[in-house]
Amino acid sequence: MHPATHPTASAPDGRTYRTPLLRRRLLRGMLAAVLTLPLVGMAAACGDDAGSDGKTKISIFWWGGDARAQLTAQALDLYTKKNPDVTFETVWQANQGYFDKLATLTAGGNPPDIFQIDDNYLTEYAARNATLDLKKYQDSGDLDTSKFPPSLLQYGVVDGKLAGLAAGENTQGLVYNKTLLTKNGLPEPTTGMSWEEHIAWAEQVSKKTGVPGTMDASAIDKAFWVWLRQQGKDLYSGNDLGFTVEDVTRWFELWKDARDRGATPTPDVIHEGNATDITKQLVVTGKAGTSWVWVNQMPELKKNTADELGVIAYPGDPSAQWARASMYWSIFRGSKNADLAADVINFLVNDPEAVKLLGTDRGLPSNLDLRRVVSDDTTDEAMKQSIAVETELAETFGDAPQVPIKGHSKVRAELIKAAENAQYGRVTPAEAAAQFVEACKAAIAS
Repeated sequence: MHPATHPTASAPDGRTYRTPLLRRRLLRGMLAAVLTLPLVGMAAACGDDAGSDGKTKISIFWWGGDARAQLTAQALDLYTKKNPDVTFETVWQANQGYFDKLATLTAGGNPPDIFQIDDNYLTEYAARNATLDLKKYQDSGDLDTSKFPPSLLQYGVVDGKLAGLAAGENTQGLVYNKTLLTKNGLPEPTTGMSWEEHIAWAEQVSKKTGVPGTMDASAIDKAFWVWLRQQGKDLYSGNDLGFTVEDVTRWFELWKDARDRGATPTPDVIHEGNATDITKQLVVTGKAGTSWVWVNQMPELKKNTADELGVIAYPGDPSAQWARASMYWSIFRGSKNADLAADVINFLVNDPEAVKLLGTDRGLPSNLDLRRVVSDDTTDEAMKQSIAVETELAETFGDAPQVPIKGHSKVRAELIKAAENAQYGRVTPAEAAAQFVEACKAAIAS
């Protein structure tokens, strides 16, 4: 390439943002349209280098729905507007089946330059050497992480390598039906309530309203994880489990007590809550007073109910929560366009216009300065609420845990299986706990 042009945008403090790697590149030509196609019915045309028009094509693959596709297309179109010699081949699909397709692509089926991944699989892909170490770009400033919370950045490090850069930040959120509580003269739950206090509160909600006060969280891995950290344990310790059968037994017994007291729905309804997507969580279908979600999901929940919703931290000490990467951007290790791909990722997380376009769809902006800008600019009250709650909780965040180890997705599935066995009374909490730990050990060893 030749000497670079300097595309710029205004940052919140009045400085200009420059795409760093493009200082070494001349990106010429006309505006290129971003092609955004769902994966259904087509083969993923990933990994292309340069087209017949001399433009460099970057392939990018993510999961999500139509709204995410439109927002991402707009952000990439903005990149092309500023860098006319770069075009994109974008492929997206629903979450279900996404990682099966990604495994096929990265195993030799024409992998994308950039792909979206989460903490269920980051360690696994890093262990396969499928992810490029992004640290050299961070060290050079080509990936500017100076405005990232340190624990959020650390949550993308696997074996000393930066395997993924957080596309957004998230943390656990207990969402409750504020309208239901107000209508019945009941108090709202508060951050800092113990787990026992939460269950006692939920029992009162059930008795007063006829609506089960809380979704049973025994099958929800993020709730179990927070609870473990509050006990001085963790989900993982190095390459092993960070908990014992006794720990799981206590967790399952906590929720058996809640069910016995009528604080939760029946097992069939709990199963429905475990199996449905965010748009059908029990708090919005009216089948429970609370649901256990991620804070950034508030806007999506609000679209599916006319009731007013509130959100707080999970019960117990809120310092057990952390700045979690809602998802990451990673670069395929064999990409022919790795430098340019790094510049695209830097643009998506640090360019003011791009970050405004993307909003909180992939979590709260990782760049703290731009997070404030998005909060100030948005007219979406649920989005404002999400940002405000996460900002408040960030003041108490503890250190991030290690990124989940290989087999984490199986561990999550086994927790649901064991918890539901206990919920339906097929086994005792202790028996379910023993089955779960045995299955987990097999999952992380495979």
